[in-house]
Amino acid sequence: ITSAGGGVGNNGSGGSGGGAFGNGSSGGLGNTPAVSPSQGNNGGSGAGVIAGRSRAGGGGGGAGAVGGNNAGESSGNGGSGSASSITGSSVTRAGGGGGGSFTEYAGGGAGGSGGGGGQGFPGASGSVNTGSGGGAASRYLHIVGGAGSGGSGLVVIAYTIAFDAAVATTGSPTYSFNSSRVGYHVYTFTGSGSITF
Repeated sequence: ITSAGGGVGNNGSGGSGGGAFGNGSSGGLGNTPAVSPSQGNNGGSGAGVIAGRSRAGGGGGGAGAVGGNNAGESSGNGGSGSASSITGSSVTRAGGGGGGSFTEYAGGGAGGSGGGGGQGFPGASGSVNTGSGGGAASRYLHIVGGAGSGGSGLVVIAYTIAFDAAVATTGSPTYSFNSSRVGYHVYTFTGSGSITF
């Protein structure tokens, strides 16, 4: 199972696109390389200099929506994540990280629903096991904070109990039989591993 990582800030393309720097450019492309169904959405665009001071960045794309463009002197919010009930309960994951600001006058963007990190000093990291983006780096009164890290991902395999359980696994996945999702085997990997049927 292979998925594309998210694009870095300043127009990086990937599973979801990174938000643009505050230089008037466009955000990175999502779903790159292109697959079906789509893995994610484009990042938001950034502002150039406004009144000689603001450089507001765009938000990172999320699995469910594009990243927000800057609004005046405020940076774009991260795009919302996407909900899935594969484990038996609806969980929203893969939100985009909030865009950063380059001046004390501009507000940074919030993280997208589904675990995206918001802008800050430093930016907040994406929530673990959600594959969400980290918040962008920002500056305030000539102090620069680093960007947040992206959240770790996970792999969930679910199939009907009409078939046998896996013969073997590595990587210590959690396993649910006819419980968290009635009528299904559910294996959840939060790290490297393998499964044999």
